[in-house]
Amino acid sequence: MKKNKNNCTKPISQNLILTLLALYFIPISNSPLKKPPPLPILPLPSSPQLEWQLSSMALFLHFGPNTFTDSEWGTGRADPRVFNPTRLNASQWVHAAKSAGFNRVILTAKHHDGFCLWPSEYTDYSVKSSEWKNGTGDVVAELALAAKEAGVDLGLYLSPWDRHEPSYGKTLEYNEFYMAQMAELLTRYGEIKEVWLDGAKGEGEKDMEYFFDSWFSLIHQLQPRAVIFSDVGPDTRWIGDEAGVADSTCWSLFNRSDAKIGGTDPRYSQGGDPHGHDWVPAECDVSIRPGWFWHASEAPKSAVELLDLYYKSVGRNCLLLLNVPPNSLGLISAEDIQVLQEFSELRKSIFSYNLAENALVSASSTRGGISNSQFDPHNVMKEDIYTYWAPEENHSDWTLLINLQEPVSFNVLQVQEPIHMGQRISRFHLDILNEERKWKKVINGTTVGYQRLLQFPTVKSQQLRFVIDKSRAEPLISHLGIYMDKFSTVSSMSDSTSQTSLNGSHILQKSMSNHSEIAAI
Repeated sequence: MKKNKNNCTKPISQNLILTLLALYFIPISNSPLKKPPPLPILPLPSSPQLEWQLSSMALFLHFGPNTFTDSEWGTGRADPRVFNPTRLNASQWVHAAKSAGFNRVILTAKHHDGFCLWPSEYTDYSVKSSEWKNGTGDVVAELALAAKEAGVDLGLYLSPWDRHEPSYGKTLEYNEFYMAQMAELLTRYGEIKEVWLDGAKGEGEKDMEYFFDSWFSLIHQLQPRAVIFSDVGPDTRWIGDEAGVADSTCWSLFNRSDAKIGGTDPRYSQGGDPHGHDWVPAECDVSIRPGWFWHASEAPKSAVELLDLYYKSVGRNCLLLLNVPPNSLGLISAEDIQVLQEFSELRKSIFSYNLAENALVSASSTRGGISNSQFDPHNVMKEDIYTYWAPEENHSDWTLLINLQEPVSFNVLQVQEPIHMGQRISRFHLDILNEERKWKKVINGTTVGYQRLLQFPTVKSQQLRFVIDKSRAEPLISHLGIYMDKFSTVSSMSDSTSQTSLNGSHILQKSMSNHSEIAAI
């Protein structure tokens, strides 16, 4: 060792000492690294499709000359001066929708008769030829303003079939005409969240080839946040009927290449396709009245009937599109508003409180181990599709155990998947622990998707077991709830059996004297 003149060792530098001290006191983390989320399973929804699905319900507004001529399919020859809604109030329409829980309104800007509810520059068959506001009015503009002020999304229906336009039947000319009108609607009225069109056309009408791909490209170009509805998408599909009823098995997966607008098998539309390559969720359209347009002689469905439709649409992984037509004054009729409010109160009464909210939840396994809160089974008690329970990989037992901490009576099960990770579950069932401390099956289900609601005869238990029997990949559950519905009815088949078909799941309950299970068929 080299010594200085005073025979002393060379001192260690102050910077080195500080560095050593800093290294000594740096804490070493003992916490494990986070387990990444599982891989999504294709296909996946786009951002606009996710926003559409989360809205759950939309209000359809069929309005036009048919409202004044007591018609459903106008001929295109009605005098435009018949259109004169002297008390039109678009804010009333939007308020009726929003107060009843509908976050989107869709207007028939042009129905099959070709009459335009905006002053189109490509035809005189529009509001500018009517007596309403001396031809200066614009229904689309008034609705767009009212929706924007209320924070409600706006959608527009532009009928491909046009019984007034002379160019209809001339392929090139009419497609140019249609796209020009579409451009007007998508550039004049702010953000449009849904564009609705269909393949409806009467028998014996002119042959017409629609350039759907060009239409869709234009819509996505001018309104990139809009979803496009048609028989086969591209963003959301028709359920295949006008009764508002989806199949009890309903996939958002679909093969667009196997379907054709105006020529798709309704059974394929109703159920979707577990092997589909496209994400095209279903929309269930139905009218609150027998007709789509307002008729003085017709009355609305009851709130209980709407609740039944809610279970059969929203409760089956679909969006409910409920038509509530304005009357000839330009207002939603008082009796329709009353039914909408009663329908809203029914839903609040049933679904405002999850009877399992304070339950203790455990699982057969948890991704990353039981200490991994990111995929903890208690996530299913949160109302958020972006948090979820995930089981460990390569496990075949997918079970959630729910301890309600006290016996609870219920007759509705709600299940949700985090659909941004893909739709996975194809079969599940719910058990309860009975008084003999044996597990008894309550109900079977098939697909889940964004939301599944299942009804069954009222049961009472403290311990529940939710079992996923089959899935396209490791199943993920974002929410699970149980509720009591005191309004829907279960019809009796005989002394020994009872049956409910309120949501398409036929449930047979054998006599309790032999302690048999409740089996779904």
